[in-house]
Amino acid sequence: MLVHAPAKLNLGLYLGRPRPDGLHELCSIFEPLALADLLRIEEAERDEVICPGVEGENLAARALAALRERGWDAPPLRIEIEKRTPVAAGLGGGSADAAAVLRLGVGQVSDLPQIAAELGADVPSQLRPALALVRGVGERVEPLPAPVEHAALLLSSGGGLSTAAVFDEADRLGLGRPEEELDELATRLRAAAGAGASPLAWVDLLVNDLEPAAVSLRPDIGDALDALRRTGAPAVFLSGSGPTAVALFPTLAEAEAAAAWLDRSDAIVCMAGRAP
Repeated sequence: MLVHAPAKLNLGLYLGRPRPDGLHELCSIFEPLALADLLRIEEAERDEVICPGVEGENLAARALAALRERGWDAPPLRIEIEKRTPVAAGLGGGSADAAAVLRLGVGQVSDLPQIAAELGADVPSQLRPALALVRGVGERVEPLPAPVEHAALLLSSGGGLSTAAVFDEADRLGLGRPEEELDELATRLRAAAGAGASPLAWVDLLVNDLEPAAVSLRPDIGDALDALRRTGAPAVFLSGSGPTAVALFPTLAEAEAAAAWLDRSDAIVCMAGRAP
């Protein structure tokens, strides 16, 4: 069986102040990309998750273990992940892989959203990859109508930026909004995206509060954002905790032309707004 695990963009990411548990309330709209990892799944003698080129604990392996802990009794599986989404790039690749594994338990394991929330902030929204308003620490997911199709040009700058380090730097810089401001922004985001409009119709809301922290840790992110602005893209912003800089265009042809003009080895062009 072949399963796609689509990457995601944050269309606006508004950061709350640190909570007593050290986590942060967030307000963001997530949208899926045509860019996706590919999971090859087959029966085996024992459960095994293989992800060539990625070292350390794999979130997809934790997802599979969590299904087993909830009593999922499907035959043992070998899951091989072909990484197409850059690693630690603010595009939710690892979370998408974990969510794709959890989807194997749909109809058989009752508390998949809770399992997803335990695995990570980006996992719950990826159980059903689609446009959604995301609140809390990622566990509150409100589906929204699919937007008018548009294209994205991504500059991943090699990935490798720690989410925890970016949030720590955001705290050091004193970033974070009060809860009532997040509530107001959620209302504005819902109204802007709720009619299925392209995000290019509400560019003023495509603000990422983590950008100053990410640029502080990796000045090359600022260089990538500046390079994208020079293409004349109507929207340029940071996705997630970075380091991926994003430019949105109305059409794939325009995004491809901008990528050719930039001539960067880390450029990725894909459609946005719908999962593959």
